[in-house]
Amino acid sequence: MGFAVVITALVLGIAGLGISLVEISTQMLPRQFTTLQQRQITDWEAGKRWRVLPAGTIFPATVRYTPPAALDDAAGLTLTATRIGIARQASCRAATDSATAAVLARHGCEAVLRASYVDGTASYVVTVGVAALPGAAQAKAANRELARNAPGAGAGVLTVQSAGTPTAGFAEKQRQISAMVAAGSYLIFYTIGYADGRPKVPVTEDRYADAEMTGVGAGVARAVGSVLGAPVPQPRCPGTPGC
Repeated sequence: MGFAVVITALVLGIAGLGISLVEISTQMLPRQFTTLQQRQITDWEAGKRWRVLPAGTIFPATVRYTPPAALDDAAGLTLTATRIGIARQASCRAATDSATAAVLARHGCEAVLRASYVDGTASYVVTVGVAALPGAAQAKAANRELARNAPGAGAGVLTVQSAGTPTAGFAEKQRQISAMVAAGSYLIFYTIGYADGRPKVPVTEDRYADAEMTGVGAGVARAVGSVLGAPVPQPRCPGTPGC
């Protein structure tokens, strides 16, 4: 009887030692982030860019873009848009139309950064706006909601004017085409109009003007989005216990 007790105790002791060794070895392995933790870290890394990057990095002095395919005579051509000015940081409500601002507010918009550009011929002026959201999920949700509402021309980001430049006469009534693109934790809005200050006209009926405007507006928006929405390296925990 005593021998059986000793054997049982010995077996239990060995099993307990094995479990302890497994726990120790597990603790010594590099920590693995969960999918949720990885997303949170990625959102944090990408989401701070609008605060830490210089304004001139977010809004490049020049943007090179390819004309839309609708312009058949533009094969192989690269065009350039030039930055006119960068506005002060604004609240999401102050920098967008009321309907857009309401959607952004529901998804936690933190601020809007804006800049103005002119195309190479000084025919068109563009205001590009960056809406900073808490994370990629919120940006996608806001993008879907705004897309469903289909704001179209004359909605979205409010214009920015700089005295003595082609943007001076570009106000809300001069917005011809407005659109947006999602880039990580951000929504990049643009609105474009004529540099001569003419009021809104049915520009979509003019195939050439519509394609040109869309080309420069989308080109500037994509350039800004490529900076703020650049992929974040996969988070990796240092190989120390409890990192």
